[in-house]
Amino acid sequence: MAPKLDVYLYGMTLLSTIHRLKGPYPKADSYQEIDWSLTVPGGETGNASILLARLGLRVRPEGAWLGTRTREPLLRYFRKWGVDPSGMRADPSFEGWKDVILVDGEHRTVFGQFILRYSRKGGRKWSVPDKAAIRRARVAAVDSYFKTQSRQAARLCHATAVPYVTQDCPYDSDCHRLSAVNVLSQFFLKRRYPGKDPRDLLARYTAASKGLTVFTFGSKPLWYARRGQPLRRFTPYKVKVSGTLGAGDSFRAGMVYGLWRGWDDAKSVRFAAGLAACVCRKFPAAQYPPSLQEVFRLTGKIV
Repeated sequence: MAPKLDVYLYGMTLLSTIHRLKGPYPKADSYQEIDWSLTVPGGETGNASILLARLGLRVRPEGAWLGTRTREPLLRYFRKWGVDPSGMRADPSFEGWKDVILVDGEHRTVFGQFILRYSRKGGRKWSVPDKAAIRRARVAAVDSYFKTQSRQAARLCHATAVPYVTQDCPYDSDCHRLSAVNVLSQFFLKRRYPGKDPRDLLARYTAASKGLTVFTFGSKPLWYARRGQPLRRFTPYKVKVSGTLGAGDSFRAGMVYGLWRGWDDAKSVRFAAGLAACVCRKFPAAQYPPSLQEVFRLTGKIV
């Protein structure tokens, strides 16, 4: 009999090449020095898998296929942190999902080929969600980016009574409607609903789901609410920032951990904010994922 899982994660895992700049991001036709470079796992599912495994959970990521240039580096990191990659498919005809990121401490700019990969005639480069693995999990995380398969993952979680956390999906989508938690970034809200009042959007989101809706605004107070309940706010922890890359993925991972622990909304948000702050303080997350004790030293023990 297959062992139980703490968390099933469906979505994006990729290999990120990060260039840390010595100074601010340069203007066009100018120059900036690169301080250092490294290549590490990335993507919502990749980052969350490492963080949750570091917190002591049994995790299984699926979704994005491994490729000829990404398989070995990703598996090496997963083995290091105790992530179970047995559900990840490798495609020998595919280089793998990759991106290049420039960071200057406060900002990050991502260069990739995601739209190209999503629309290629060669077919999809991500797997179908595994119903048997979902049934074995206590909770799940579902990235919203893999179209039909993301919706399928959300519906399978709902059908098997496995609560899941998602992120950055529209209020009229199944991924939101069926979720236990939906975390939405300011970047997504502005791009998807330009010019819309955030309060009106929050009302639309909470009306469309029984779950928790969280709006994040970087270092500004985040909002969270449920249907029929008042808006609540939480001010992110102030830390010395080494890099903000992965902060959103870390916050979502913290909400997954809170869901697994059975915490109420306030405790989960507090923990998620603490985990994100610890990741910003020690960059990058794939090399320095914080322990539970590190998070509790920042947030105070949550019980």
